[in-house]
Amino acid sequence: MSRILLTGATGFIGSAVLRLAVAGGHEVAALVRPGGEVPAGAARLTGSMADPPWEAVEAFAPDTLIHCAWIATPGIYLESPENEDHARWSLALAQGLARRGLRRLVVLGTCIEYRLPGADHLHETESPLGPGTPYARAKDQLRRRLEELSTRHPGLRLAWGRVFYPYGEGEHPARLCSSLIRTLRRGEEVVLKTPDSTKDYIHIDDLAAAILRVSEMGFDGPVNLGTGAGVTIRAIAEAISDRLGRRDRIRIQEPPAADPFPRVVADVGRLRGLGWEPKVALESGLLRLIETRAS
Repeated sequence: MSRILLTGATGFIGSAVLRLAVAGGHEVAALVRPGGEVPAGAARLTGSMADPPWEAVEAFAPDTLIHCAWIATPGIYLESPENEDHARWSLALAQGLARRGLRRLVVLGTCIEYRLPGADHLHETESPLGPGTPYARAKDQLRRRLEELSTRHPGLRLAWGRVFYPYGEGEHPARLCSSLIRTLRRGEEVVLKTPDSTKDYIHIDDLAAAILRVSEMGFDGPVNLGTGAGVTIRAIAEAISDRLGRRDRIRIQEPPAADPFPRVVADVGRLRGLGWEPKVALESGLLRLIETRAS
């Protein structure tokens, strides 16, 4: 079992990782701001990315950092200047931990680090990178700096997880699936501007399990965190509208708008090679989300 320092523990992805890691018997300390809550079974380290509580961190003595903290507010995060802050804070945290004997870094990147549009299935080493937004560029810059850090600390392994499109219970209400549910429940019309955009949607439980598997196996290098299956925006909207009896409220924009990311689907050979398999089918995951967003 690992001694895991977890950032972003109150966020959508981090909270799912926290629950699963505690249930799996790992010792977990969550770095949270004052007032932030953590579930039973996890230690709470009060502080921030900008000002880590180093004395408490040293007392906990983590061997692994799972780094989920980053700005992720829909409609804001892609262009936010805060991305540069997060990259700087993340590097400083990793450097401080490396000096204190950390053995493993598991850090979340993004699928839009790849040059898009790209291959039908994006591969970690064969698909070229070409981050086109401040968010993706900050992530890519952090990856390169952490790779340099790991070469200076031979005992430190770095796993860089490129997250595709997570969805599920606990997601921000402005994310695609929850936004569709809310709008259709109100009986309002949904206009699909890019209906044939194809993305790799992964349920939050499967994503948390993938992140933990990467950590537990001591994986070193970039790894895609997706399912390997693409689904169109149209298919998601129709699945949700059918469950709610609102198919008549779906309209397709003609002509469709251009999407800078028309197809973003992972090659998941590396992840499956670690023994991970998705457990939550898209239809089941959408139904669970519909049930949790009952109003």
